[in-house]
Amino acid sequence: MKVGIYFGTVLPDASLNERMELVKHAGYDGIEIPQPGSEEEARQIKEAAQAHGIEIHSIMGGVHWQFPLSSPDEETRRKGVEGIEQALHLASVVGAGAVLVVPGVVNERTDYKTAWEISMKSLKHLREVARREGVFMLIENVWNRFLLSPIEFCQFVDELNEGNGYVGAYFDVGNILIIGYPEQWIRMLGGRIKRVHIKDFDLRRREFVWLFEGDVNWRAVHEALIEIGYDSYLTAELPPYRTAADQFVIDTAQHIRRIIEGRV
Repeated sequence: MKVGIYFGTVLPDASLNERMELVKHAGYDGIEIPQPGSEEEARQIKEAAQAHGIEIHSIMGGVHWQFPLSSPDEETRRKGVEGIEQALHLASVVGAGAVLVVPGVVNERTDYKTAWEISMKSLKHLREVARREGVFMLIENVWNRFLLSPIEFCQFVDELNEGNGYVGAYFDVGNILIIGYPEQWIRMLGGRIKRVHIKDFDLRRREFVWLFEGDVNWRAVHEALIEIGYDSYLTAELPPYRTAADQFVIDTAQHIRRIIEGRV
């Protein structure tokens, strides 16, 4: 497995070069980046990453909360689809192999059945874009009141991936703890998992915390990942410390290596 971090949390106020230098110094293999605003910005990030020997392994799609792919409003849905189309294209520009996608949102205006049907319509269009760009479109488990069991998550991904091959799961360890056990989800999702987000979660306070400060059973997670043969990125998605933001990057890399090595 590889050590990764969400680039948006790495010294946000520093220069691009300073941020890449810190990522390299801390020992990361690669980064996940926020969706760039343009091809020019994407190429600048790519060049900086290549100069420091850092892989850009994925892009976090940037508009799927603002414009849900499950929205009954056609204009809102269209904007969401176009945003992910752009993310998939930019992923091919920077050489990232995947784009993280929130499949839909259940709320007072969009019931569960409607969310399933409309998001499936949106994503079946986008899977063809993913195949054309040669980039995985990865569905993430988030706090969207949707796809709340590993059984239906598998069903959803399998229906999308049928005859395509460019759809998979982006599994978030910390997100799942409030409704289930990450090691169980990992075993059920199996080879569908192409990327993994890691953060910890405190069940008593019901809030996300830094690695090893919460209730995730990291030994069980490690064992489950080994069992399914997962060998891609464990990417930290956490806010930096209030002070000494560079130390957060260094500490987190060490924590991820412990998880990968099973020293937890």
